Amino acid sequence: MTTTKDDGFSLLKRFIEQTLRIQCSNYKEDYIKRRLLSRMRSTSTTTYEEYLKYLHEHPPELENLRNALTINVTEFFRDADVYDLIRKEVLPALFRGRKTIRIWCAGCSTGEEPYSLAMILSDLMAADKTLSGQIFATDIDEVVLKKAKDGIYPEKSMGKLTDTQIHRHFTKLPDGNYQVKPHLQELIRFRPHDLMSGQPVSRFLDMISCRNVTIYFTEKQKDELARTFHSALVPGGIYVMGKTEYLGREVEGLFSPINSIQKIYTKKD
Repeated sequence: MTTTKDDGFSLLKRFIEQTLRIQCSNYKEDYIKRRLLSRMRSTSTTTYEEYLKYLHEHPPELENLRNALTINVTEFFRDADVYDLIRKEVLPALFRGRKTIRIWCAGCSTGEEPYSLAMILSDLMAADKTLSGQIFATDIDEVVLKKAKDGIYPEKSMGKLTDTQIHRHFTKLPDGNYQVKPHLQELIRFRPHDLMSGQPVSRFLDMISCRNVTIYFTEKQKDELARTFHSALVPGGIYVMGKTEYLGREVEGLFSPINSIQKIYTKKD
């Protein structure tokens, strides 16, 4: 039977924070423990102390642990109906009030989400040369952030993209992978950022997309993040959440729903 001790848990958390640069306090404790137990089973260790010793003796396990903790599950145009609304209603409405818009994609993982937004933005800019935009894409994990910045994806990642989108926005490499073309990369600034810092990546933002990130946060952390987003948005700015996420009671008054099913909100002043 697996046994765990809080002493070992504290030591292991400290090691993770120092070695992997992942702030365990940003996640619910139960979530951290579940992820650790999955790796402990895989490595046949039964206590946190044993697993910590295993990490010291088997450095390749560090990457397995990183992947288990960060769960970078993402894809291009994940939840297509959300992106349809962004394409047909949200961004055109923002552009009616101004010629340039600024978007923050928070918790961008390996980059599929900001590149999806960049494809929509690029198409709108191609149709009207007077329009322009900038996307700030951030993540606390600098390993996945580098992958996002490189913009190279396997063929299986192209499944939700049309042939037109692939031809327009990607270059097929000799090894069969696909690389994002420069015109998309130029729209995005990738930066490391800790969502729990209390500081937004920028101010006067027109839209913030933070999808499927806060499901791992405590209620207090979710509320603090909602306040940070509210302060960073311009009046009438847009906040897009993941479909399974929600605004806590203490902060729901900060935003009005544009589409409550797709979890798209506008900032209340």
